[in-house]
Amino acid sequence: MNKEEAKKRIEKLKELINYHRYLYHVKDKQEISDSALDSLKKELFDLEQERPELITFDSPTQRIGGEPLKEFKKIAHKQRMLSFNDAFSEEDMKDWLERFSKLLTEQEKQKIDFYCELKIDGLAVEVIYENGFLQTGSTRGDGSIGEDITQNLKTIQAIPLNIKETKNITIRGEAFISKKEFENINKLQIERGLPLYANPRNIVAGSVRQLDPKVTAERKLDSYAYDLISDFGQKTHEDKHKILEGMGFKTNKNNKYCKNLEEVFHFHNYWQKNRENLGYEIDGVVVLVNDDEIFEKLGVVGKAPRGGIAFKFPLIQAITQVEDIKVQVGRTGAITPVAVLKPINISGATITRATLHNEDEIKRLGIKIGDSVIVGRAGDVIPDIIKVLTELRTGKEKSFTMPEICPACDTKLAKSETEALLRCPNLKCFARTRRNFYHFVSKSAFNIEGLGPKIIDRLLDEALVSDPSDIFDLQEGDLAGLERFGDKSAENLIKSIKEKSEITLPKFIYALGIRNVGQETAFDLAEKFKTIENLKNVSLESLENILNIGPIVAKSIFEWFGDKENIKFLNKLEKKVKIEPYKLQATFYKLKGKSFVLTGSLESMSRDIAKEKVRELGGEVSESVSSKTSFVVAGGEAGSKLSKAEKLGVKVISEEEFLKMLKYNKYV
Repeated sequence: MNKEEAKKRIEKLKELINYHRYLYHVKDKQEISDSALDSLKKELFDLEQERPELITFDSPTQRIGGEPLKEFKKIAHKQRMLSFNDAFSEEDMKDWLERFSKLLTEQEKQKIDFYCELKIDGLAVEVIYENGFLQTGSTRGDGSIGEDITQNLKTIQAIPLNIKETKNITIRGEAFISKKEFENINKLQIERGLPLYANPRNIVAGSVRQLDPKVTAERKLDSYAYDLISDFGQKTHEDKHKILEGMGFKTNKNNKYCKNLEEVFHFHNYWQKNRENLGYEIDGVVVLVNDDEIFEKLGVVGKAPRGGIAFKFPLIQAITQVEDIKVQVGRTGAITPVAVLKPINISGATITRATLHNEDEIKRLGIKIGDSVIVGRAGDVIPDIIKVLTELRTGKEKSFTMPEICPACDTKLAKSETEALLRCPNLKCFARTRRNFYHFVSKSAFNIEGLGPKIIDRLLDEALVSDPSDIFDLQEGDLAGLERFGDKSAENLIKSIKEKSEITLPKFIYALGIRNVGQETAFDLAEKFKTIENLKNVSLESLENILNIGPIVAKSIFEWFGDKENIKFLNKLEKKVKIEPYKLQATFYKLKGKSFVLTGSLESMSRDIAKEKVRELGGEVSESVSSKTSFVVAGGEAGSKLSKAEKLGVKVISEEEFLKMLKYNKYV
């Protein structure tokens, strides 16, 4: 963008960031997630780096925290309390190193090493000791002036009231709350009919600002010391931690010296995978140039020291722009609008598209082409547009209208009274055919490895297949004529197809692509009817009597098996594949009556395999947590489902405990 466009964007970003920072730091409230706010700040920082002439003294990148609350006495910090700029990738970290290295001599560059601290989700505080006794404690405030919270900090057991050192000393650290105490406090909130706290940081901020220290004491806050402002002969940041520990301050044993960026990356990756094992929340790693002399020489830019940076874990939400809105035709004819996004990295993956679900969702969001939006992604879930930032509009945004005809076959689209979706009613629509093929060979269906969308498209374009059953008739010679399809690749694909010509009944039912029939319903049908023959002749009443199947799903299933073309396809397919009848295993009743919700990533197996094993043993799998859920299995990077389970008091088990329940140690 040109200078004028950058200036306008910067002004809008500053206004929006200041609004959310005020809510967060002064009012202890949030309207958007920490990740989304971090993303806004990162965009502003990057724009100002590109256009340094546009940096102003009132920019959020040039200040520290919020204004002190009027209820507390103000305390001036003798040395500014700084915070850090953010990095979200190894590339960002390399850029940071390159930037500050330009200010150093060759000899100094050779001495660069790092000290890494876990970035705890808490509140920065400063404590001053005179003649060995704690005199004052304060918040960071705006960096220069904080709030006097001395009496409240005295309630934190980890902060000593007196130390053996008689020399005046200023230390800084983080006040935080453990996951266990966070859970206990929210349980009390539920009992009292009060709103839940969104995150640990909100509780800490509210606790240290209580006018009555007794309330703070009830919260059982904790604290780690991480910086020594006074001179005790320290040469490195690592020295500071050793001195603080020797004086009796609580320091974090997980912090680590790293000799180069490669070790920093290893440290960061380790804690990204293992942070669930900690008793407190972290959102990244603070990386500091270890040598104090070099750190001081690098100085400060705005609010942040050049020699330190917050290396955040991958965002689960971020800000980007909608470059276009397109529609795609699903296997059941559903027309789904999709936002084409300016590429953004979320949770370690580059995101370029996000579903908008349907026309009603577009109206609810009020989204336009060109809008800045908050995009969220958790685990393997398809990215969603969470919020439109209308404050950042320039006037150039364009409205979007859903089409009236199918973009693939020009058939007039239809909308039923019971759905918000538009659908293409043409059963022969080419786009629907393609999507049916994609579904048929997917991991949860026939799981034919090597037969991806690109190859399916080529097979359809060359008229080598007309419906999914034709896949099992393919021979190596049929593929030989396709461009870039060598003998070996043809041999491998045919072998893969033959290996998957046997399939379990639940997977077979799911592969048929019946509207409204997901994996859970497919298992319910298999358990009820045992064979595909029984299902062919099912009555609508029988379907409606199945516990987990409602009238809409029952109607979809009944209509599918009542369609002559579908039965013709089914009979054709049955001649080419072997369907295993559904049998109760000897151990089937082991998990009977138990319901499971899986969240986060599992190391020993895929989530699909985990779901299958639960069902095989008689258990049920759900996608949402409720008070009726028996167990929530929490893997790595567990998200909101874990939080909801803790709020509802649902039992949470680890992957190891889950494996013991299954009596399996490893799945391959």
